[in-house]
Amino acid sequence: MATEEVLQDNPHRRVVRVGDTVRRPVHPWTPAVHALLRHLAEVGFPAAPRVLGIDDEGREVLSYLPGESGPDGWAKVVGDAGLTAFARLLRDYHDAVAGFRPPADLAWFTGATAIGDDEVICHGDFGPWNTVWRGDRPVGILDWDYARPGARLHDVAYALEYVAPFRDDTECRRSLRHPAPPDRRRRLELVAAAYGLSSTTGLVDAVLDVERTGAAEVRRAAERGDQPQAGWVAEGYLDELAARCEWSRTHRHLFE
Repeated sequence: MATEEVLQDNPHRRVVRVGDTVRRPVHPWTPAVHALLRHLAEVGFPAAPRVLGIDDEGREVLSYLPGESGPDGWAKVVGDAGLTAFARLLRDYHDAVAGFRPPADLAWFTGATAIGDDEVICHGDFGPWNTVWRGDRPVGILDWDYARPGARLHDVAYALEYVAPFRDDTECRRSLRHPAPPDRRRRLELVAAAYGLSSTTGLVDAVLDVERTGAAEVRRAAERGDQPQAGWVAEGYLDELAARCEWSRTHRHLFE
């Protein structure tokens, strides 16, 4: 029997590595995610895992992307080079997925099935923790469970919340690996330029909107009994999200 290395051992989601593969639980939206990943393989996008099937325990089987990920990703985006490479990876993904029009019967995590003419399938959880790094170069994107149709700006704003970051100085130093309070306006501008935006106009409002809708999404998922959201809400996470939204509203001048 192949040896399993536990990568994540949460009660709701046990993720293991077996050789050069990763085994993860399936969800109602897994068929949609697999269609997305197969499209990325077809167009030669190198930074996404490949779908290898379903194993005899009913788990999805994906290719393993070697490198540094998880908490190690925070330090990678502190410097300008890592931050801009991170933003370019997101742009590369959006360009790779631009021509993907999934079958209408596939439902995503949000329950959405239709995709608008001006939308793409967003990653939905694009952050340093879901990026695979080799040295200073981001080479992979992990955890596609929250993919959903949306405007490209959704992923950009979601990422900016964490890498600008829309957090106070104490959290930036304690948890996000910044050695000193960050120049948030400059970092927002760097991300916008690296992604290929012609202006930063509207970006702060987009982040505020993502924070608000994200909190509502957590609430809805918890009401359905989805995990980990139900556990988060039971532990008071919605209060933390509300405090983050308030901080961002009252400190938007740091970004504009």
